[in-house]
Amino acid sequence: MDHLLADCLRQFDENLSYLLTAVVGEIGNNSFDHNLGNWRDVAGIYFVADLTARKILISDRGQGIFATIKRVRPEIKNDIEAIRIAFTERISGRAPEQRGNGLKFVKKIFEQQGWQLNFGSGQAVCHIESELTSFANQKKEIRGIIALIKF
Repeated sequence: MDHLLADCLRQFDENLSYLLTAVVGEIGNNSFDHNLGNWRDVAGIYFVADLTARKILISDRGQGIFATIKRVRPEIKNDIEAIRIAFTERISGRAPEQRGNGLKFVKKIFEQQGWQLNFGSGQAVCHIESELTSFANQKKEIRGIIALIKF
């Protein structure tokens, strides 16, 4: 994160640099917070930033959104319901901790900045572009999460 921030500050203004680093940090940190001791196979995240193309990719092979949300909302039925809850409700997959603002914060920043996020987990995707947010099912399963940021 320190390298990303330094690289951003060399290329962009402070506001963009700090906001971008904050949302990347939130998504990446969730990978560790919600998967410690529960990785499917490969622990850690895949992270690549191409600041010239203004794209950042983050991926992990963790439990995914559904398994995380299901711990505190056992009644949820599928991936799309879980991903919608994660981006729109104040809920924490680390109950009883009073947290749960992370992905709502990410969504708000993307909407305000006019950035684009494609975020997938399980058989669901969330697409944010400016003030439009959509959720959809997909056939191919993403084991863990994948997030493509375009800013």
